[in-house]
Order: sequence, then structure tokens, then C-alpha cells
Amino acid sequence: MKILFLHTYYLQKGGEDAVFEQDYKLLEKAGLASSLRFRNLSGWQGGLQFLLSIWNVFAARKLMRAIRKEQPDIIHMHNLHFAIGPIAIRVAKKAGIPVVLTLHNFRLLYPSGILFRDDNLVSEVMSGKFPWKAVRNKVYRNSLLQTFWLAFVVWFHKKIGTWNMTDRYIVQTGFSRDIFVRSSLGIPGEKFLVNPNFVHPPQRKSIPKRDHFLFIGRLSSEKGIEILLDSFSNSEYELQIAGDGPLTQRVSEHCNKNERIKYLGKLDRQGVYNALEECSALIFPSIWFEGMPMTILEAFSLGVPVIASDDGAMSVLIRHGYNGLLFDMGNAEDLKIQLGYWNRLDAGERQRFSVNALNEFEQKYSPTEYKTNIINIYNQLMDAN
Repeated sequence: MKILFLHTYYLQKGGEDAVFEQDYKLLEKAGLASSLRFRNLSGWQGGLQFLLSIWNVFAARKLMRAIRKEQPDIIHMHNLHFAIGPIAIRVAKKAGIPVVLTLHNFRLLYPSGILFRDDNLVSEVMSGKFPWKAVRNKVYRNSLLQTFWLAFVVWFHKKIGTWNMTDRYIVQTGFSRDIFVRSSLGIPGEKFLVNPNFVHPPQRKSIPKRDHFLFIGRLSSEKGIEILLDSFSNSEYELQIAGDGPLTQRVSEHCNKNERIKYLGKLDRQGVYNALEECSALIFPSIWFEGMPMTILEAFSLGVPVIASDDGAMSVLIRHGYNGLLFDMGNAEDLKIQLGYWNRLDAGERQRFSVNALNEFEQKYSPTEYKTNIINIYNQLMDAN
């Protein structure tokens, strides 16, 4: 079995790039994978990539050369936007090679990639109509033209059947699968398979636990930062916040007013692990559905329970009262109630949550589990073709 991985790196490296790299390395180490990588560029070159993404013959030629050289049994695609484009699917199928496409976000349904706009979850993605409302609201980079073109590329390839040519789509949770199956894409449900992300478990340092809570992530509206600050600003609970983003100044202002809230800045990987080991529980107050938050998996790998919003991926990853707690999405008061419940637990009860979180990781989100699942998907696809 030989798998050709295909991916476009974002202009600023993000979570999808990291997931692609670890997925690829896992299979490369087993002698099963090669890769073809593209990069989104800035300036006029990036603008040209964006325009050509509807039918990028240059990227198509590179892929055809890679196919002739590598002779893969399957092509596993990750991010196609923008330096490659959906034409890659058509090239692979013309060559008679099965295609697996991992969906890290909801861009096939909504131009921004997240089902969230102006602090509201987007529900109009199921209508099947061209997303003119999204265009008017400039949901992609606050640009009417870029939002239109991105939406048009996805819509055009839907109309000519490109998305239906993909043999299997991989999503990270059953929740995401249900959204895609119920959407207007018109792709049969059997093509969507669930295979969660994984993380490599870090070396535990046995750092003594403290009573504070921890948030790690992008400091932006959709991540629930306002909910987080509202809950802790008028409480006796201590909070540490790590990360950066457009709401960094807002976070800093709250820290200046409340000595119980501490801003750690952006941490490196080891700093993240140390902060997780030290905290009492991770807070994940996101107000959009999420795909598969790696921060939660990292917390579980260290036996750290998570208190999170009760919707989207969080409602799948976290079992209330088992490996964490859930609160009503967007409800600061309910988050405060769950914080109080957690603080009233004795050491033995908290340890039970910790053990369950670690067990959940080992059973569902370890590299071994991911590798077994993805190879089974590849084998089934090869048998079907």
C-alpha cells in the first residue's frame, strides 16, 4: 500500500498544517506514505493562487507528475485551498486513483470555514442556495470580493460534481458528519467516515497541581473569550489564560482589573504541557461547533479534565461527570455554576475525572488508534476499487 498525501500550507501555519504533518509522519514512518505539498503565498502571488483555485492547471500538472513518479494506491488530501484547488480531485480520478479528503473545517458549507458569524452560529448553510448573505457580510477576511470568489469556487465544483468524485471524506466527530450529511452538498452519507485526530502523549513531569483553571487558545470571539472573562471577573476562582489573537488587549485589561486572572502570553509546546499539568481543569468555552480541538486531546493525554461548552465537537469529546463538565454554550452563569461544582469536589473525585480523561485518550485519540483506523479505511477503499 502506498499513500500520496496532498496538502496546501496556510500563509500562517495553523492547526490544520500541524495535523497534516503528524498524520503524514505517522504513515511515512511505517513506509506507507509520500507527499506533495504546496504553500499559499502573500501579495500578488497569493492573489493569483486565489483566482486560479477554481481550475489550477499548474497545480494539476504537478500532481500528475507526482502520480507518475509515486504510483500511489490512494491519494489522501487535506487542505486544497488555495494553491491546489478542487481540480486535484478530478486529476486523481482521471488517473483511476481513489481519493480520501479530510475535512478540517466547514468551508465546503460556508466561506469562512466556521459556522459562526457576528457571535451567532450560522444555520443557513443547509438551504442549498448560493450564500449571498455570507458574501454581503464579507465573512472571509472581511472582503466582499474574496468571500464571493471562495463561495463561487465551492459552488461551481458542486455543480459540476467534483465533490461527489471524492471516494471518502474523513471528519473528526459524528457531530460534524451529521452536519455534512444533512447539508445541501448532496453527498451520500456512506462517504463520510469518522476518524478523530490524535496527539502524541507528552512526557509527564508530575508538576504539582494547583487550584486555578486554564484557558489555552486563540483569543478571539468565537473561542468564547467574552464568556470566559464574564464568568471569572465576578468570581473567586483563579484563571490563567495562554494564547494570542484579536482580543489580547481585552484580556490584558481584565487582568489589570482582577488579580485572580493572569495572562501567560503565547506559550511554546513544552510551556503548554507544563501549564496543563499544573492546572486544576482546562476551560474550553468556544461558541462555534469546532472540528476537533487539539487542546482538549492534549489535556486528556495528561489526565486533565475539561469544562466546555455543550455543543459541537465538545459535546462528543466530553462526557459530563466522567472526563469533564459541560455548560450551556454562551452562558457565563452556567459556566460559573460548573466551576463551583468542580471546586466543591474532593481530591478523590477529581482524581476519578483525571483517570477517565487519560483512559479516554488512550482508547480513542492515541497515535496507535488513529493508525489502525486510517489503515482500515484505506484497505476498505482499495477492496472497493
